[in-house]
Amino acid sequence: MTDASLPSEHLSPVAALVDDVLARVGYEMTAAIEAIDASVPGYGGLFDPATTRTELRRALEELLASELTRPPTTEAADDAFILYVDGSSRGNPGPAGAGAVIMDEEETQLARLGRPVGSRAGNNTAEYVALHLGLAELLTRYDPKRLEVRIDSMTVIRDVWDGHDPTEPGVERYSDAIETALSRVPEHRYTHLADSDPNPADALATVGADIAAFGPG
Repeated sequence: MTDASLPSEHLSPVAALVDDVLARVGYEMTAAIEAIDASVPGYGGLFDPATTRTELRRALEELLASELTRPPTTEAADDAFILYVDGSSRGNPGPAGAGAVIMDEEETQLARLGRPVGSRAGNNTAEYVALHLGLAELLTRYDPKRLEVRIDSMTVIRDVWDGHDPTEPGVERYSDAIETALSRVPEHRYTHLADSDPNPADALATVGADIAAFGPG
């Protein structure tokens, strides 16, 4: 992987710029928002209603022209990992986001990742993007030998682990990349999360959807 943005659905120009900043910091949501907020003039920020699209666009372009880099990779306890993933879509289809949290086997959080998916994307697509995001960054940062993916999407589980053909239109570019990524992990399995189970990726997906909702800019 590189620091280039991963594939996404349609985003407004300003949301696409936010996604570019996220890519530069390895999709670390907190690091990206802090950098953006620090670059917006005055007391505004990424989600401050007082921030105009012109101010935000200028701040994002300045960040992308700077030496913005990934935060240091947190050391893992060993080569076994847990990956939480989640997707969120308002309206299904609507503004959608993806979130992923990488943990080591001791359940220490190593990375909190998020990104916008598209301004009018479905929940299943967002779930695919979340898994794609988490696997891509896991393999960029570590050399995993064992992996447990914790996910609530039965659609993705059936397609990825049970071998069904994807039923969601347009997800092939994510599903093919997911298959390639999992082939690089010698042992991997999934755990299906019930709706009542805690998922730390959920809040990150929600923020991604907030970004995807940004209009033209």
